[in-house]
Amino acid sequence: MKSSILFIAAMFAVSPFAGAQTGAVDVFNRKYIKETMIKAVNWQLANPKHDPRDWTNGAFYAGVYAAWETTRSSKIYDAMLKTGSAVQWRPGSRWYHADDYTICQMYIDLYRRKKNKAMLQPTLDSLQKFINTPFSQSPDGRQGIRWWWCDALFMMPPVMVKAGITTGNNELLQQSDKYFHECYDRLFDRKEHLFARDYGYVIRQSANDRWEANGKKIFWSRGNGWVMGGLVRVIKELPKDYPELPFYTELFTEMAARIVSLQQEDGLWRASLLDPQSYPGGEVSGSGFFTYALAWGINNGLLEADVYLPAVKKAWTALNGCLNAEGRIGWVQPIGADPRRNFSADSWEVYGTGAFLLAASEVIQLKNK
Repeated sequence: MKSSILFIAAMFAVSPFAGAQTGAVDVFNRKYIKETMIKAVNWQLANPKHDPRDWTNGAFYAGVYAAWETTRSSKIYDAMLKTGSAVQWRPGSRWYHADDYTICQMYIDLYRRKKNKAMLQPTLDSLQKFINTPFSQSPDGRQGIRWWWCDALFMMPPVMVKAGITTGNNELLQQSDKYFHECYDRLFDRKEHLFARDYGYVIRQSANDRWEANGKKIFWSRGNGWVMGGLVRVIKELPKDYPELPFYTELFTEMAARIVSLQQEDGLWRASLLDPQSYPGGEVSGSGFFTYALAWGINNGLLEADVYLPAVKKAWTALNGCLNAEGRIGWVQPIGADPRRNFSADSWEVYGTGAFLLAASEVIQLKNK
């Protein structure tokens, strides 16, 4: 462990992302990770943003629940109950839009503990409306598919799968498979092993094709990070004999191999994966989800530790350099639908904190750190 401490101290000395967490800090120490998670949750709860049911908070509270599972903090648990109760455990108002279901991941996780039907029923009612309403009537049926942007694969498939497993309703699982495949078929680039953010970034050999400054295709770090995070949360729910499980696990390992090859020297990934030189700042929300997914893959035997553990260690060290003394996570790209520049250590968003917390929840379980 001494070598880890020396490495971390050296990293903080040279990394442009080093925040107030300086010095010879062992960021892999279990006590440190738990304390850091609590500090990050507390800071974010004290600095709220957006409607509690907004997709941004859905991602944050996925991380908050993971923080509670890791720390068993009663303050964190009570905060989740307070948030759900304040909105009567309802999804967002757009029953047809994946973003407005993200918060339901937390609802279902809490329902599994409390067994209070009020925590679950509004989600089930909205999902049933989503499935039963003919797609042609959907107010947001862009490009002929329900999940037309890749981030949606974190927002809604975990909700449908969690709800289906919890209630024994296989239709929810099957419909999730169907819509996931629609998105995959439309947006997954089989050559690059990455997802386009939406159809506007798919190269179609037309005048409307968009490219990075270096001539590469545009693949958004956060979008692909959220896909990988969504895959984790689907795979961990499905039974071992589920017919579609091999599809999800193969996609996960295929993307993991590509993602690890795109990690930058400082340990983080850039907002645009294939043109890092044009996006000099490391981006924490994408990097946090990649770290979460890769660490989970190692912990669950889908990824070889010899290959992926060095990348996870490097990423987790860098993520801690983006944490200030108060518990604020910086270097988070603001809300947007494409790679962006010009964010900094002072740029924060609730989903960045969620990504950090999810990463922490898996890093703490790693062996041979």
